Amino acid sequence: MCRKRALLATVLAPLLLLAAAADAADKPAAAETTAAPAAPRKASAAQRAEAQRADPLARAAFWANEFDQDGRDVEAAVGLSQALRALGRFDEAADAIGRVLISAPDDYAALMESARANIARGQGFYAIEPARKAAALQPRDWRPQSLLGVAYEQAKRDDESLAAHRQAIALAPGEAVPLANLAMHMASSGDLAGAEATLRKAAALPTATIQVRQNLALVVGLQGRLDEAERLARQDLPPESVDNNLAWLRAATGQASATRSWDAMKTGG
Repeated sequence: MCRKRALLATVLAPLLLLAAAADAADKPAAAETTAAPAAPRKASAAQRAEAQRADPLARAAFWANEFDQDGRDVEAAVGLSQALRALGRFDEAADAIGRVLISAPDDYAALMESARANIARGQGFYAIEPARKAAALQPRDWRPQSLLGVAYEQAKRDDESLAAHRQAIALAPGEAVPLANLAMHMASSGDLAGAEATLRKAAALPTATIQVRQNLALVVGLQGRLDEAERLARQDLPPESVDNNLAWLRAATGQASATRSWDAMKTGG
């Protein structure tokens, strides 16, 4: 009944990025000046904060424009990569953040986003180095260690994965995400009972997210307890999502056929 974590995550359909068309400024009919055109003005801090509240498509367009103006703008690169990940465009997200790391190889936020983007596209091997560097920069932060755990797992380095997950938990025993990531590692290794117990501890913490609770529902369902899984899933998801998830679980446990996959998102640092 073991299911690899790659089967547990949602596959998001890529969406097209709408390029922001810039209106060309009218030039005087008899312009005689030889002065260089003024550099485009970057968005203000307030405009950037407002953009972060927009939907992923609008954020991607906004940050792509900012990054085009300044290829060394770390905030723009991180914002663009995050928006592209939200759109399911994982390879483009990894490329965007990789470009800014050339000029800012030791920027913590960029390193963390590089690790997340590579994990999101299923290329955990390429997330190991940025996550390691981030962990060295912030040794008391649990998040790089949690990302390392997932990256090592994708790279099929299970002993290192387990050690990184446990280090993340040691750094932040009150955080739900590192516990949940350890639980998903256990589930992918076939220990569904251990994964359930660990996820119940994570779900009981104040920092538990919807993803943590939905992963608990998933692990419960994979053990054949579909009624209980349904009750857990309906706490956070709309009816149509729960129905799709239950259809997938019935197929996964041999109880029925289905064409859609589980909607629960994999947690991350």
